[in-house]
Amino acid sequence: MPELNQRSTPAAIIPGNGQFVVELLLALVLSRLPIASVPFKWLESYFHELSHALAALISGGQVSHIELFSNGAGLCYSSGGWPLLIGFSGYAGAALWGTILYWLACGRAAVKFSYLLFGVGVLLGMLLWGRDMLTVAIMVSLAVLFLLPLKFYKTQIMRGALRLLALIVMLNALSSPAVLLGISDRGDAAMLAELTYVPAFIWVLLWFICGVLALLCCWWRINIGRKQMPN
Repeated sequence: MPELNQRSTPAAIIPGNGQFVVELLLALVLSRLPIASVPFKWLESYFHELSHALAALISGGQVSHIELFSNGAGLCYSSGGWPLLIGFSGYAGAALWGTILYWLACGRAAVKFSYLLFGVGVLLGMLLWGRDMLTVAIMVSLAVLFLLPLKFYKTQIMRGALRLLALIVMLNALSSPAVLLGISDRGDAAMLAELTYVPAFIWVLLWFICGVLALLCCWWRINIGRKQMPN
């Protein structure tokens, strides 16, 4: 039983500051690789569009469908709801989903349940809002990304992979809004600028702050967690 006891200790669950930095750098490298980064871009795009959809539903609107593209872009088709909340929620929501993933990886709950929860969640989103073949194929790929690790026995490997996945999602959510600065007539920032008369770069700055805060929340989580470890 020593292996089970080791996996249940806080030291085995929560990484140190140095490990956090190493994982963050590794996530940065993986998110920039030409081919290997594609599934992670899909994942950030999925969380982005999912956040739009949930914001529409929460504010009283309806969601027709979600469309994902091979280059990592996506669209959420909705009607009604609060446009300001819906427009802002995309990048902010993706950063929040990344934070949730990271906190789950640092929690005492079974990490396999976290993978199963998100895998089934992606499949449910596909059934509700996937209409075209490309979107369905991308969502199935993302579901596999979560469900395939369930075959691994080593819980620590799964925790590390989930933390890495979370950091990649947050880094993509942090960098993606910057692309909008070169787009003057479309995108969430342009739409929000048209709604509020607040310049698009202000919205991009707010999304950037959300991404930084997400990473700081993860840093805070591991430091608080390790301080609570028994001596």
